[in-house]
Amino acid sequence: MRPPASLPPRFGLDPARMRMPVSDQWSTIRDHLVGRVPLPAAEIDAMFADGRFHDADGPLGADAPYVSGGSVWFHRDLPDEAPVPFAVEVAHRDDDVLVADKPHFLATIPRGRHIRQTALVRLRDEHRLPELSPAHRLDRVTAGLVLFVVRRERRGAYQNLFRDRRVDKTYTAITRYDPTLPTTTVVRSRIVKERGIVTAAEVPGEPNATTGIELLDHRDDGLLGPIARYRLTPHTGRTHQLRLHLASLGIPILGDPFYPQLRDVPLDDFRTPLQLLAATLAWPDPDSGERRVVHSRRTLRAWDDPAGWLAGPAAAPEVGTLSP
Repeated sequence: MRPPASLPPRFGLDPARMRMPVSDQWSTIRDHLVGRVPLPAAEIDAMFADGRFHDADGPLGADAPYVSGGSVWFHRDLPDEAPVPFAVEVAHRDDDVLVADKPHFLATIPRGRHIRQTALVRLRDEHRLPELSPAHRLDRVTAGLVLFVVRRERRGAYQNLFRDRRVDKTYTAITRYDPTLPTTTVVRSRIVKERGIVTAAEVPGEPNATTGIELLDHRDDGLLGPIARYRLTPHTGRTHQLRLHLASLGIPILGDPFYPQLRDVPLDDFRTPLQLLAATLAWPDPDSGERRVVHSRRTLRAWDDPAGWLAGPAAAPEVGTLSP
């Protein structure tokens, strides 16, 4: 069993664990770290002086003897991040799960340049839930419902629901209106996503992605022209599936920085968010089978307030609002 860390989470983030090789090469942990960690020796000494390196019993001094096969914990330095000034709301909470109503521009989990400005880290910190983990994910630019598991021992049961496709999801999207398209259709295609390339692509071959598409409403807006509101029901979960399937119909989602053309958007640019919302989640309780249904409280601004969507937030909105 993995030994516990004496170092508590920071900002909802668990400390990093570094395992010591089975060896008698080093006399102290410091000697090993100086050769292993890509930092100047003086900086490693400063970290020891600040009590930043811990073993299972507590902080370590620079003269702590090397423990072959042991472990050391520490908190990594966090990157500078553009604050995402929109709150993560809680749409549902019980003993097993927390369903977050995520805003646009907030990543689901720490990755790359997004660490503290993620739904997982915020929720762990704000709700004092150190074991919280996501059962699935949403793109950073997509708003709406994400299911998190509260207790470590329940993770498998809920992750299996998604794996076995027993969770029903619907999305809402705003696009331009094309009267030549059918009001309901099913799009099937083969989608591939290559490592190191930010966009996915539809390619020839056996379909691996299926989306039900239903027109809910349309109107001719004075600012945006003819626009439409769609309900999307994904039957598979490929990367960027909904965005690609609507783009393939010639009606890309409003505000999409990837499809049909990749645009470079700064991380602190909160204007014209992608008009895609994870609107409902429904699943059977893993134990009782009772069906749970959760609805997002968010709406899509290009439909409700086109001028506001185009203008973007005049200033950083108060955390706690459901904008943008």
